Amino acid sequence: MLDIAIHEQLVKEIMQLKQQRNAIILSHVYQPPEIQEVADLVGDSLELSRRAAATDAGVIVFCGVHFMAESAAVLSPEKIVLLPEANAGCPMADMVTAEALRAKKNNLPGAQVVCYVNTSAEVKAECDIACTSANAVQVVTSLPTDRPIIFVPDKNLGRYVARQSGRTMNIWEGCCPIHDQLSADDVLKVKSEHPKALVLVHPECRPEVVELADHVASTTGMLRFARESQNKEFIVATEKGILHQLNKQCPGKSFYPASDKLVCRDMKSITLEMVLHSLQTLEPRVTVTAVVRERALKCLEKMLAVQ
Repeated sequence: MLDIAIHEQLVKEIMQLKQQRNAIILSHVYQPPEIQEVADLVGDSLELSRRAAATDAGVIVFCGVHFMAESAAVLSPEKIVLLPEANAGCPMADMVTAEALRAKKNNLPGAQVVCYVNTSAEVKAECDIACTSANAVQVVTSLPTDRPIIFVPDKNLGRYVARQSGRTMNIWEGCCPIHDQLSADDVLKVKSEHPKALVLVHPECRPEVVELADHVASTTGMLRFARESQNKEFIVATEKGILHQLNKQCPGKSFYPASDKLVCRDMKSITLEMVLHSLQTLEPRVTVTAVVRERALKCLEKMLAVQ
C-alpha cells in the first residue's frame, strides 16, 4: 500500500496533468480500486472505448489490457491512446491469431465468423461481426441460418451462446484462464456459507458453473442486476476487481467472491505511478494500422447495427 501522502500527491499530479493534456482516463472494472477512483469512466471494455470516442479528449489513457486499448484506437484514430503497462495482455485474446483463424476459414468455406471483443484488432479484421458477453446471443441469433458459424475465441462463452440461441457453431478452444479455473464445487462451498445469496455468473465460466447461476451477465449486467435486485447478498463469479464497484454502487448489500482465485494479474498490473508516467511521456502508445483498423471497424460496426 502507498503512503497516504504519496497517494494523494500522485492523484493530484494525475488530475492536473490530465487537464493539461486534455486526456480522459478509462478503467475496466477489474482494475485495482485506486485506478478506478482516478478514472473518468469505469466499465466494460467496448463500452469505455465507445464513450471515450464521443468525447473531445485528445488523449485516452486506457487502464485495462492491450486488446481494449486497440479497440479504443480503432474507434478513435484521431486520438492518442495510451496503455500505462505495455505488457498488460489477455491470455484469452492470445489464444487466437489472425493466421490460425485464416486457416480455419479456409477449411470451412462460407463460414460466418463471430469474434468476442476480447480479441486483437488483427483477429477482428478477419471476422464478420463482433460481440460482447452482453449481446453475444443476440448477435448470433441475427445471423443467417444457411451458413456455418465460427465463434472465437472463448469456448465457454461460445457454449453458453449455442445453448441460448439454439445455433450450432464451430467453437474455438480458447478460454479466460481466470474464469475457467472456477469450479462448481467452489461456488457450492460459498453458497453453503451464504445460502440466501444470489449467484451472479459471468458467461466466460464453465457450463457447470453457469448452471448454478441465478443470473448470468457481463460485468455491467451484474452491476445493474445487483443495484435493481431486492436481494441483499450476492455470490460473484467473476474477477474480484468488480467488488469495488459493487460495494460502491450498492450500499447496504453484501458481495462474496465465488473464489479467492479470481484475480487477473494483467488487470492488476497498472499502478498510479504508471498512469502518471503515461500522461507525462504520452507513452506507451497503442496504434493500429490503417488497413487493419478499417476492417476491424467494420466488424464492430456490424455488431452495433444489430437490433
